[in-house]
Amino acid sequence: MTSRLPLFPLGSVLFPGLVLPLTIFEERYRALARDLLALPEDAPRRFGVVAIRDGQEVAPTGPGIPDGGAAAGFGPDPARAFYEVGCVADTASLREKDDGGYELMATGTTRFRLLSVDATGPYLMGEVEFLEETAGPGAGPLGAEVERAFRTYQKQLAGARERTLSAAQELPDDPAVLSYLVAAATVVEVPVRQRLLEAADAASRLREELKLLRLETAVIGKLPSLPATELTRQPTSHN
Repeated sequence: MTSRLPLFPLGSVLFPGLVLPLTIFEERYRALARDLLALPEDAPRRFGVVAIRDGQEVAPTGPGIPDGGAAAGFGPDPARAFYEVGCVADTASLREKDDGGYELMATGTTRFRLLSVDATGPYLMGEVEFLEETAGPGAGPLGAEVERAFRTYQKQLAGARERTLSAAQELPDDPAVLSYLVAAATVVEVPVRQRLLEAADAASRLREELKLLRLETAVIGKLPSLPATELTRQPTSHN
């Protein structure tokens, strides 16, 4: 079964359970915000977040480019500009600012596979199929290993940043929730985050994270300090 969702492309990856703050100022996304606000109070105000593939932010223009695709800013076939798997964002709060923009707060809920993109309207619409969440074999023991590795990684990263960790963070027991939290909190590039989002199940994601955390911890441990750009790179969350 498929569904249609408004799309909000970002240069970052949204994971289920994670909060997404957005400052909206581009006209096409203002139109989306207005339509979300116009929905009945009891209606879900959902949209799909898809990560933009590297190098696809600027669309070609000129003869032969369909108006819809060019207007959307992602070329004649917008679907090619995005990764195939995204995440539904459920709007928690949305308000208009004095300058006509919007402040939006949403939470990631469900992963989806992007089947096609319609660029004929004021903003992109996607035909999507929702992806089932499964634990996978060995998710529980893997979760315990990842938690230990993640705490070691945090300590090593805090040392590289020349600061100390505050009180130990409580981590969720649910393997799927843990896998998404670790994926979001690990300092890695968008393609790596996307690979974690696309993992078939929680166990596969945790297994990948265990390798990643051990590698990143080893790399940080060999460096006297990390470049500021590496330590502060975070997903941008506004358009």
